[in-house]
Amino acid sequence: MSKYSHEIQRRRTFAIISHPDAGKTTITEQLLLLGGVIQEAGEVKGKKGAKAAKSDWMKMEQERGVSISSSVMQFDYNGLRINWLDTPGHKDFGEDTYRTLHATDCAAMLIDAAKGVESQTRKLYEVCRLRKMPIFTFANKMDREGKSPLDLIDDVENTLHMACYPVTWPIGMGDRFKGLYHRLKKKFYAFEKGTRGMAKVLDVAGPDDAILRDFVEADLHAQFLEELELLEGILPPLDTADFLSGKMTFMTFGSAKHNWGVDLFLDLFTQYAPPPQGRKLDTGEITPEDPAFSGFIFKIQANMDKRHRDRIAYIRVCSGRFERGMKVKHMRLGRELRLNYANQLMGQERNTVEEAFAGDIVGINDTGNFKIGDTVTAGVDVVFRDIPRFSPEHFARISVGDALKRKQLEKGLQQLVDEGTIQKFYDPAVGWQLPILGVVGILQFEVLLYRLEDEYGVKGKMEMLPYKVARWLTDLEGRPHREKLKGVATVLHDADDLPVLLCDAEWALQSLEKQNPEVIFHFTSQG
Repeated sequence: MSKYSHEIQRRRTFAIISHPDAGKTTITEQLLLLGGVIQEAGEVKGKKGAKAAKSDWMKMEQERGVSISSSVMQFDYNGLRINWLDTPGHKDFGEDTYRTLHATDCAAMLIDAAKGVESQTRKLYEVCRLRKMPIFTFANKMDREGKSPLDLIDDVENTLHMACYPVTWPIGMGDRFKGLYHRLKKKFYAFEKGTRGMAKVLDVAGPDDAILRDFVEADLHAQFLEELELLEGILPPLDTADFLSGKMTFMTFGSAKHNWGVDLFLDLFTQYAPPPQGRKLDTGEITPEDPAFSGFIFKIQANMDKRHRDRIAYIRVCSGRFERGMKVKHMRLGRELRLNYANQLMGQERNTVEEAFAGDIVGINDTGNFKIGDTVTAGVDVVFRDIPRFSPEHFARISVGDALKRKQLEKGLQQLVDEGTIQKFYDPAVGWQLPILGVVGILQFEVLLYRLEDEYGVKGKMEMLPYKVARWLTDLEGRPHREKLKGVATVLHDADDLPVLLCDAEWALQSLEKQNPEVIFHFTSQG
């Protein structure tokens, strides 16, 4: 195997999906500890005055103790090069996560053992399901009382309609948690608080081994045997093909806070996570082994260093080998660019990268050439399918009292539109003079005002609008529907001049759908 093929095959690219407060920041730092990226785990600032999370770089993130932008981290583990796209933990920033998931090959789903599958997790899972992505599930907070493991499996299967294959199984929960039985390795990992995740490992012949009977209280062992007997009777056998197609999830248990089972989860990931996958083009598909470099922009972040007013475009390498300084063709602009300044990023820290391979994420210094979804290539002309925009749920107009600040306002808004932080809509009869802005989560507007003032010196005034629903309009053959709708409707255009319906309630949307059977109302810009 050539070095080129070897480097591609050892890449793994994933993101974590979870509901807020499921423990994503904590498991992030435990995984970075295991990967040797950091030497000491810290809590986010705001919790007992401790330091900010390694992956949070934005000033507002560090002040509030919430992740509101995606970071990219890379580390080696078990011979693999792992690209980890850390996504916003706050539910109001789900759209950033939606886009980031389009740059990954698999996902890790983190659930709170006391709460099971929560609303934000369901939304993020739907994005994974559309791409048929493999998903690993980690049931967190086993150090607290919560749902039984069987109930958690039932919750995942009934809520997400995805089969579960538990690889590890807990004995006890909360104060009586004793450890994890590994069903495939036939080992028991005993954990105690204060041991930083170091487990006492017992080699056992099976769940009924005398060694295990002597180690665990009789009632807990009896319950453990009963649960495993039920598992063997009702759960499907291990099927790697079902896992890789997203029909089944590998499930593990533990506590990120105490580092219980996180290493077992990471070992499972390195064993079963797929290498870089082929990517759909407007016509056909491109494979990672294609020798010509190609990639797409899935995220843009501006002003990571305010002193330099810089802007970083994140490229997912889809094929070939990236080299710093290489010339590429920007397909949307139809011209060549040289990628001189390339970085791999850990939060706000940057390391210059000389080369990267399919599966890697590279940050490119951008002077305004890139938009989300852009394709770059060093070979034949290819265009990757667009990253969809998702329906906003909150709408507003932003104005500024000082007319001299109008240009800074327009520049700041356009920058944030290019980043995907907000969406912009306009009335064709009026033009872009008074655009309507849309966001998925209301807190995004607070971040918008904060960044306009902090980065552009513009103190904006916000006027909230009554709309709650947006839908892109096409005819039955998928072409943009540009005719007038029957009924009372507000139809605007988006940044790509596609018609978008805005409604102030779901019932109003349902009424319009009944009155216009020849029109399809889409939740995303891609339909």
